[in-house]
Amino acid sequence: MAQRDVIFPQGRQDLYEQNGYSAAVRSNGFLFVSGQVGSREDGSPEPDFTTQVQLAFDNLQSVLEAAGASFDDILDVTTFHTNPETQFATVMEAKRRAFPGKPYPAWTAVGVNWLAGFDFEIKVVVRLPG
Repeated sequence: MAQRDVIFPQGRQDLYEQNGYSAAVRSNGFLFVSGQVGSREDGSPEPDFTTQVQLAFDNLQSVLEAAGASFDDILDVTTFHTNPETQFATVMEAKRRAFPGKPYPAWTAVGVNWLAGFDFEIKVVVRLPG
């Protein structure tokens, strides 16, 4: 099996080790980022939904920066929501801040009933610069 080229943001590798996965894997000019949630430094869920969503985007930005990428390099986004109907406006506001102009990435939003104590998760596929 080929060795995976994995990416970890600074200071959070222990959280990924606890759960047995990588923050992101780089392959053939692409970056496949694991779902990012609005966790506090200790890995626990942020209880305020607006803050939780912003932390998820902040955690995603940390992974992107560790790989030398940015939100401009994102091609595909998948978000997971425990209550899409009531959460959508908050998520859309965070999305507008992350992607302020065209062209926008592809985006799929999925309603789910469990996210390990979280209410929002975002995962992306990135075309790495260069």
